[in-house]
Amino acid sequence: MEGLVRPFWRDRPVFVTGGTGLLGGWLIRGLQERGAEVVTLVRDWIPQSELCRSGLLEKICVVRGELQDQALLERILGEYEIRTVFHLGAQAIVPIGNRNPVSTFESNIRGTWCLLESCRRSPTVREIVAASSDKAYGSHTELPYREDAPLRGLHPYDVSKSCADLIAQSYAATFGLPVVVARCGNLYGGGDLNWSRIIPGTIRSVLHEERPVIRSDGVPTRDYFYVEDGSAAYLRLAEALAEDRDLKGEAFNFSNEQPLSVLQVTQEILRLTGRMDLKPVILNEASGEILHQYLDARKARERLHWEPGYSLQEGLKETIAWYQEFLGRRDPWPTERVKAVR
Repeated sequence: MEGLVRPFWRDRPVFVTGGTGLLGGWLIRGLQERGAEVVTLVRDWIPQSELCRSGLLEKICVVRGELQDQALLERILGEYEIRTVFHLGAQAIVPIGNRNPVSTFESNIRGTWCLLESCRRSPTVREIVAASSDKAYGSHTELPYREDAPLRGLHPYDVSKSCADLIAQSYAATFGLPVVVARCGNLYGGGDLNWSRIIPGTIRSVLHEERPVIRSDGVPTRDYFYVEDGSAAYLRLAEALAEDRDLKGEAFNFSNEQPLSVLQVTQEILRLTGRMDLKPVILNEASGEILHQYLDARKARERLHWEPGYSLQEGLKETIAWYQEFLGRRDPWPTERVKAVR
């Protein structure tokens, strides 16, 4: 662990929203390993989240409350003398956004301006990294998406991310707030308990000896970005902003730049687990989702000197191992199947 501790993060007061989410748990782990003093805001208690299961919750400061409570946010930033903020808190599931648009807008849009306004009023905050998404771009015919592409989400979740992204840019342009925006591809990894997502859902199905279910027709293409690479990207972005204040207001794409269809990802999981016999069930009933979407990460590579550390296969192997332990499957694959995929 000592090798991970860097002077920038050592004893640095850091505030993370969305700590019980997929990226939040891994980011907090990285910060804690680097010696930061972490404070996180938790709305709902999720005992199966990576933050709780890993024991990290006992090593950091936890405040209960909601993103829309601006007075609470101002108290946190002031009392803990926060210097760096990672804003990850959001309703992050596309179908839920379609079913519950108002709560999605409240969390993702209002929550963002409440946090940024609190940061604007804080004399201690020096860096803010705001989580946007590839969904903020909406649908474009020109692929891959670059950072200068217009933000034009149409469906509720996409619109909420477009708005939050633009609000962050507005605070940087109007008030000089030191905020940068991260736009990642589809994050995956151990700790994602949203079983409607293709990767955790498929792995769980395989562990249960069931055929995986694909809600769409299997054709939509996406980036699939391993969560530990996502955590490293956020840390690097905060460090870069501290080094160069002129980065404020800028957005950066993070991606493996390897677009794959939903069906291809499902088949890769089946291949890695030696369960090609479990043919996917294709429902072809998804709606309100973008057909083809993937990111150009050249700007991050050139300006931040950033590169992903995991290939899709490496990330999926780590992810499969996490769910194997989480779901209590001690010996999930017959020996002959394991040998076939090594």
